[in-house]
Amino acid sequence: MASVTITNVWKYYGKTVAVKDLNIHCEDGEFVSVLGPSGCGKSSTLRMLAGLEHISAGDIHFGDMRVNELEPKDRDIAMVFENYALYPHKTVYENMANPLRLRGSSEDLIEKRIAFAAEMLEIEHLLQRKPMELSGGQKQRTAIGRAIVREPKLFLFDEPIAHLDAKLRARMRGELKLMQRRLGTTMIYVTHDQLEAMSMADRIAVMHNGVLQQLGTPQEIYNHPVNEWVAGFVGEPPMNFFDCELVEEGGRFVLVHPAFRQMVSEAQSALLRGALRGTSVRMGIRPDQISIGGKSTVESVAGTIKVTEPLGGDTLVNVDLKNAQLLVKTHPDFSGAMGETCHLTFDTGRWHFFASDNGIAYF
Repeated sequence: MASVTITNVWKYYGKTVAVKDLNIHCEDGEFVSVLGPSGCGKSSTLRMLAGLEHISAGDIHFGDMRVNELEPKDRDIAMVFENYALYPHKTVYENMANPLRLRGSSEDLIEKRIAFAAEMLEIEHLLQRKPMELSGGQKQRTAIGRAIVREPKLFLFDEPIAHLDAKLRARMRGELKLMQRRLGTTMIYVTHDQLEAMSMADRIAVMHNGVLQQLGTPQEIYNHPVNEWVAGFVGEPPMNFFDCELVEEGGRFVLVHPAFRQMVSEAQSALLRGALRGTSVRMGIRPDQISIGGKSTVESVAGTIKVTEPLGGDTLVNVDLKNAQLLVKTHPDFSGAMGETCHLTFDTGRWHFFASDNGIAYF
């Protein structure tokens, strides 16, 4: 087992910067997900860890060992690719045995490790089949089994379940997390799917345009995003944002928007007073932090229902405000109809304020 430390790492492709001054430390036995959209530098980071890409600048350590110049075969890692990368002419057993045979391992050891991995992944009955006889999920299990039998210090996963259907992806998320807990091996998992990262990882490294935006637990990333970009990227459905002005009244701030005026708490006002630049802010609030009903109250904001989207366990409601639209996540029995007036109440204890110029979070 090994910790992983990425220190001031840069990656250039010609004049294009793919990864910018990246710093991440992954503890021994930790499950870290690198999350971000296409082109953010997450796969380049993984390939540098594996030794498949040259490091333009900086250092990578596995434990106390600097690995910048080590060949991939000498790094004691196992990588699972998005496209499975199985040998089509070999059986499941032979595909899983291949890395051990290349090491010169004994047949007894090979058989023992394959039996262990196959039982864990529930593919014992598939060992004599070839890849063309397998489903997508079975191919993915085979690729994961091939990684497990190596008993590496580090697992690297590059969007391994992206091609599976939604039901199988949900099952594989749980199985991968359970596998990592059972093996206790350090795992770095690259994905563009926030649900995968949030549900599996101990910590998440959120990247955008080659830059690490935030590194923290799923709860920290979701509840305390460091900037507007992280707040908008993490969370489904996405956060609502409003351009507002702050006006001070009686020692507290009032948030002013063409569609509403909302009082800011004393504690939040104190935080803003110490950091605020100007009077303009971006307010963000998640769809499940807004209540919707038919009756007006002192705190409520009037709007017009644009469309409703029943999702079984929840209902999403698109609401028109003056000069703005927002999304509300509510209970499945919501009965509002298109064109009706509704009244919204914000959970002001859970909203977020961001600087208008650079998107940095005030709270």
